[in-house]
Amino acid sequence: MELLLQQVMAGLANGAIYACMALSVVMIFQAIDHLNFAQGEMAMFSTFIAWQLIAWGTPYWLAFAASIVLSFVAGVLIDRVLFRPVQKAPILSQLVAFIALFSILNSSAGQIWDYTIKTFPTPFGHTPLLGSLVDTHEAAMIGVTLLLLVLLYAFFRGTRLGLAMRAAAANPESARLVGVRVGWMTALGWGMAAAIGAVAGMLIAPVVFLEPNMMIGVLLYGFAGAVLGGLSSPAGAVIGGFAVGVLENLAGTFIPYVGQELKLSLALIMIVIVLMFRPSGLFGRSVVSRV
Repeated sequence: MELLLQQVMAGLANGAIYACMALSVVMIFQAIDHLNFAQGEMAMFSTFIAWQLIAWGTPYWLAFAASIVLSFVAGVLIDRVLFRPVQKAPILSQLVAFIALFSILNSSAGQIWDYTIKTFPTPFGHTPLLGSLVDTHEAAMIGVTLLLLVLLYAFFRGTRLGLAMRAAAANPESARLVGVRVGWMTALGWGMAAAIGAVAGMLIAPVVFLEPNMMIGVLLYGFAGAVLGGLSSPAGAVIGGFAVGVLENLAGTFIPYVGQELKLSLALIMIVIVLMFRPSGLFGRSVVSRV
C-alpha cells in the first residue's frame, strides 16, 4: 500500500509538469488550430536562459520572472515572424515550419550551452513531506500548476482581453466584425503558451537535469495529456496531464515488462486509444457543422 501511495504521489508530481505542457499545447491549439511540435524546445531554451542568468549571479526569482517575460515576448515574435507568413499555407508547410523551429532551437541551445548535463537549482528544496511520499519541490510543482489553471480561468472568464481571445479562437470572422484584433489575439496566445512552457521547463529541470533534449519526452506526455483531456479544454488538459503522470508511473511499477524503458510508449498508446474512441477528448467539445 505504501508503494502504491508513493507511486501515485510521484505520478502527480510528474503529471504537474505534463499538465503545464498540455496547457501550453492547448493554448497554441486554440490560437492557431494546430499543434506546435517545437513547444518543448521553446520551454527548454527558456530554461537555459534562466540557468544562464542564475550563473551570472541573478537571484533565482528574478531570473525566473525574466525568463517568463522573455519567453512571452519570444512567443509573440515567433507568431509574427514565423507563423504569420505561413498562416494560409497548406498544413504540410506549417508542419515543416514547426519542425524547422524545433531544429533551430535544439541545435542553437547545443551550440551555445553545449550538450553536457547541467544541474538547475530549486528554491523549494527537497525536504520530505507526508511521510516521504512527496518532497517540497514536487509539492511545489503541483501547486504551481493548479495556480496557473486558476489564473488562466480567471483571465479568460473575468477580463475583456480574455473574452476577446476566446471569441477570436471560437469564431475569428465574427470576432473581427465586433472589433476584435484577431491577429494580435493569436500572438497573445503564442506568448502565453511560451510563458507557461517556460514555467514547466524551469520546474522539471531540477528533476531531469538541464540539456537540449530534456523536453522531448515531456512534450510527448504533454500531448497525451492534452489529447486525453481535450484540446478545446484547458482544465481538461490539466486533468489529462495529471492522469497521464499517475498512469505511466503505476504502469512502470506494477505492469510486468513495462518498466522505465517502455513508459514513454504508454503516452503514444494513450493518444491512439483516445483518438480512436473519443477524438475530442474526455472534456473536449465536439464541433458540429450544419449545412
